[in-house]
Amino acid sequence: MNYLSTRGAGAGERHTFSEILLGGLAKDGGLYLPADYPRVTADELTRWRTLPYADLAFEILSKFCDDIPGADLRALTRKTYTAATYCNVRDDESAAQITPLKTLGVEAGAPLSLLELSNGPTLAFKDMAMQLIGNLFEYTLAKHGETLNILGATSGDTGSAAEYAMRGKKGIRVFMLSPHKKMSAFQSAQMYSLQDPNIFNLAVQGVFDDAQDIVKAVSNDHAFKSKYKIGTVNSINWARVVAQVVYYFKGYFAATKSNAERVSFTVPSGNFGNVCAGHIARMMGLPIEKLVVATNENDVLDEFFRTGIYRVRKAAETYHTSSPSMDISKASNFERFVYDLLGRDPARVLQLFRDVEEKGGFDLAASGDFARVKEFGFVSGSSSHDTRVDTIRDVFQRYDMMIDTHTADGLKVAREHLQPGIPMIVLETAQPIKFGETIREALLREPERPAAFSGLESLPQRFEVVPADAQRVKDFIVANTGE
Repeated sequence: MNYLSTRGAGAGERHTFSEILLGGLAKDGGLYLPADYPRVTADELTRWRTLPYADLAFEILSKFCDDIPGADLRALTRKTYTAATYCNVRDDESAAQITPLKTLGVEAGAPLSLLELSNGPTLAFKDMAMQLIGNLFEYTLAKHGETLNILGATSGDTGSAAEYAMRGKKGIRVFMLSPHKKMSAFQSAQMYSLQDPNIFNLAVQGVFDDAQDIVKAVSNDHAFKSKYKIGTVNSINWARVVAQVVYYFKGYFAATKSNAERVSFTVPSGNFGNVCAGHIARMMGLPIEKLVVATNENDVLDEFFRTGIYRVRKAAETYHTSSPSMDISKASNFERFVYDLLGRDPARVLQLFRDVEEKGGFDLAASGDFARVKEFGFVSGSSSHDTRVDTIRDVFQRYDMMIDTHTADGLKVAREHLQPGIPMIVLETAQPIKFGETIREALLREPERPAAFSGLESLPQRFEVVPADAQRVKDFIVANTGE
């Protein structure tokens, strides 16, 4: 498998899975995608239906990764996705399925379900990819006798998922940026309470987009990146995206009885990585009817899929909401989809994302390219705090199920795109305990808390507040690498 940059540099070069696993951004600032999407045959779909999650992950990942021996890759997926290691904070029977499908009911003639993705160690869907990446990183670094300094940005759940996946891993340090005082108390405590010497938390004075811009700026300083061995676990990392492809297949199998059936997925979206994985699954041949992009008040993606206009917001225009992991106005993975939308034309992609930096966005409404959005199955919608609270309350009263704020955004938008006879699967993103304030507002009760997280917010916290300045972050990395 050969990987290309969305912006075209190094088109004649060969980039393997292991190379881009550690690299993050391409040298031209673009994102890596496979030169061609592997296609899945009907026989493979049939054979994969009954596989346990770890073996399904191996089958799918092996189509994108041909430079790790099959026996080693299978061992890594089995090490990652077992109930004893992955679901070690849950003790209910369904958690052992890794991603159980929870049926709510039939609405508007469509079966409506949640694909539960929050059974990992930090109670968020980010664990699904991050736990595998931690094992892939350790394997690859050990094989080549190398070390890696991971630089990432988080709006809430990515940071804790990355840190829990990398804590104690040999040859790895993590420098995680987060927006100061803009995550939930539970999310902050998950990250800042870690005392592992290879984990460093930096609270950036700004919004998530400021932190994300710092990661990109550091990654684009190729001399610094090379000297200090900088890698990334943000959703721009290809391995994270492809690891998320797996649960689309697993969800499809759980919701259908034959390959002749089609399903739709609704995905709460901020950085576009999660729904981009669904796009890739569809390009591989998974029978997906619609991919529904659900946003909160920060509706940049919803605006694009409705109008063809991609207009990023300035920091002052970015809302701080009760679904904070989606408080993003510049979706990192969106470039991957635009590359496919434009027929894989890297020159046009480069110009469009220059327009994003220089003009604040671009407009495809007048071009034939935007019409192709429907061909790719995309539709969208947005939610607000009031509809979020209403949805949490409605689902609890109607189905006796407690959901988090981001999943509520997904359900609200999913209900706007139901089609009779087509199962709608909403990707559940996190457990309600992570957003206790809104749960209390909606339900007048405390969210359920796994015993492993009792007293989390009262633990000592270790983090450093820094300005939104890439050089300050570089200086901190230099001071704490010992190199």
